[in-house]
Amino acid sequence: MMIVRNVTNSSNFCEKGWVGIMLTSAFFGLMSTASGAHALEETAQKLPTVAQNQNINGAYEKILIGAEALIKSGKPADAYSLLEPLEFEHSGEERFDYLIGIAALDSGKPDKATLAFERVLTVNPDSAAARLDMARAYYQLGDLPRAKTEFATALKQNPSAVARANIEKYLDEIAAQEAGKNTRITGYIAGTVGRDSNVNNSTNQSQIFVDVIPANVTLDPSNVKVADSYYGLAAGVEVTYRLNAKWGLYAGADLRQRSNNTQKSFDTLNMDARFGVMFGAKANHLRIGVLGGQYNLDNSRNSDTTGLNVEWSHVFSPSNQLKIFGQSAQYRFADVVMQVNDYDLLVVGGGWLHVLAEGKSTLSASLYSGTEKDVSTIVSVPLPNGGRIDGAKRFSGLRVGGQTASGDKVTLFVNAGEQTGDYDKVNYYFQRQRSDRLYDLAIGANWRCNKLWTLRPQLNYTKNTSNIIIYSYDRMDVSLTIRRDFR
Repeated sequence: MMIVRNVTNSSNFCEKGWVGIMLTSAFFGLMSTASGAHALEETAQKLPTVAQNQNINGAYEKILIGAEALIKSGKPADAYSLLEPLEFEHSGEERFDYLIGIAALDSGKPDKATLAFERVLTVNPDSAAARLDMARAYYQLGDLPRAKTEFATALKQNPSAVARANIEKYLDEIAAQEAGKNTRITGYIAGTVGRDSNVNNSTNQSQIFVDVIPANVTLDPSNVKVADSYYGLAAGVEVTYRLNAKWGLYAGADLRQRSNNTQKSFDTLNMDARFGVMFGAKANHLRIGVLGGQYNLDNSRNSDTTGLNVEWSHVFSPSNQLKIFGQSAQYRFADVVMQVNDYDLLVVGGGWLHVLAEGKSTLSASLYSGTEKDVSTIVSVPLPNGGRIDGAKRFSGLRVGGQTASGDKVTLFVNAGEQTGDYDKVNYYFQRQRSDRLYDLAIGANWRCNKLWTLRPQLNYTKNTSNIIIYSYDRMDVSLTIRRDFR
């Protein structure tokens, strides 16, 4: 009985214990499940969703695009302020480091720029843009030995012709500063041979209709298109003197002579001179000066030029440069008969130069507009109030161009332009107001034999259309020039 009772009690105890264990397990299982669900909920709240990641990346991309736009628009300090808070998080990313480096450099923080460019070069040692900007940063810091090393390295990376010319200017400037020189002299001499289809810029029609008569008139042979072979010589020199780190003086002169084989009456000689002051600080460069020139035709003095010239350029980055220019000049003819054509020139314009990403090609464009004011006081039957036969001229034009490196020594180039010109008087002889359209195209190559010698084959095509036939002409000029620079 005892045994039976004990067994029964033990059985009840086991049954109760088993039920307890099951209940306990179920309880802890529910608790565990609840805890797990809560943990997953917290984790889901802490981890960003795919959409949130996309938003974050999109916001970051907008910041980079915005900074790049600020740099290009001439606001590098604003770009630096935009990027600086992200530097700790994105340091080491090539694109970010390059942008903040440019922003720092162009806003007067070359010390911070060197740190950013160093990170770019660590990731991409072959980055020609970062290498060149590192050199510029060291130059601004006054660390000429390091700047010289970086510029020399950039020169070995096959830069574009424009970039190469800028690098060589920096290296020449460094050499001059190392030598303690304030005066720098550069020059060139060049020789050309060629063939010109229209040496006198004249119409190809021997007879034209003159409305005031009215009848056809036979033109003098000198006023009809004629072709000839030619040779030419050119030389120039420029001297710059530094007053201090920012200000300086410049003076220069150029001579260009061209002689035809048979059409000697169209031989020309141009002599030009200039003098002025220059200013350079950070990315801005300004030149203001006076100019003068003399143009000879057929070994006789034809006209003189005097005036003022202004040029301002701003370097947004090694890839983008803006230039604004203006000129006011007087053109006066020596021959009394030609003095009815005296005029005053006023022209203003701007241009943009862009270096493509690989650094071997450049694109350029410029717009300009101006006036030629007729100022002669000579009175005649066709000109009762003086001035030119066609009156004053308003003109505007567009030029575009590009060049690209082909190998280490050859640069191919092409330039094209269009200019419109409208006059304000009715031409007495042709009974209409003159309107011209001028088009030109130049194609060629520069072969740098070495640092100082260049060989340039070139083709130039010019076409002027006019509603007065005597002013319409076309012209093809094929030439070969060899040039020696002196630095």
